[in-house]
Amino acid sequence: MTLQDLTAGGKAAMAEALAVLESAPDSPQTIGLLDTAFAAPRAQVVGITGPPGVGKSTLLGALIPKLRDSGRTVGVIAVDPSSRQTGGALLGDRLRLMTDPEDQGVFVRSMAARDRLGGLAEMTVGGMLLMRAVYDVVLIETVGVGQSETDVAWVADTVVFCVQPGSGDSLQFMKAGIMEIPDLTVVTKADMEAAQRTKADLKAALAHQRRRDGWTVPILPVGAQKGSGLAPLVEAIDRHRDWLGEAGRLEARRHANAKLWFREALTTRFGREGVKRAELLGCRMNLDRGDAPYERLADLSAAIVD
Repeated sequence: MTLQDLTAGGKAAMAEALAVLESAPDSPQTIGLLDTAFAAPRAQVVGITGPPGVGKSTLLGALIPKLRDSGRTVGVIAVDPSSRQTGGALLGDRLRLMTDPEDQGVFVRSMAARDRLGGLAEMTVGGMLLMRAVYDVVLIETVGVGQSETDVAWVADTVVFCVQPGSGDSLQFMKAGIMEIPDLTVVTKADMEAAQRTKADLKAALAHQRRRDGWTVPILPVGAQKGSGLAPLVEAIDRHRDWLGEAGRLEARRHANAKLWFREALTTRFGREGVKRAELLGCRMNLDRGDAPYERLADLSAAIVD
């Protein structure tokens, strides 16, 4: 399958490509498709993260039709906990998102976190690359977030961090340093009485984070079930996209992210000792601009195994 086939083939083609990615991730055809998709980004990738129970899925379900109403196509990766027996996603097809199965402009796929604490297995990164080359917006919902669970920042152009009023999560994440991650913050269930206090907590936390890039992180109250605050959220997502498009910021961010997940992919595949061995052999371990990452992974695999 080529990228042109994937773009023209609708949901069926995307489902087939993801099935091949899972069953034959190291085949020359899969490597070629992933590298082609990597070099042809189209979508803005938005990561939606926050603690379990904060309302990420509800927010996602409300955000999809809002983006579709604006004429944009949407790819969705919902990262679920893994079954210990099968390794598959426990929540299956995410039926609760209630998307129209006839709508070719939206594609939803559940993926298992597998052994990744941050919830982004290597399969998820590959799926993101394929969707990024086909759709206008890609939404990635993570399992949860914590001090060591920040992988979504490696792949997203825009990170949306969700906090539930009255849960105490905002204070915990201030201590954990998680407030360095988001580009946008959302107070979910904004009709609750504690929402204003949570907003104040977030404002205080963000005041202590000095971002080097100059972006000011907005705090957005959203009541997804009633549809309140969704329009300002979409506007903020678009505003961050436009800001990234200035002064080469988007290219720089994506290259920095790609270097991080490339290095992590090497460590996941071969362990730290394997990476050290490759370095001793004189292998170039960094991902430079213009590199095809999956071809490089295959070449390094051959060098380390030999």
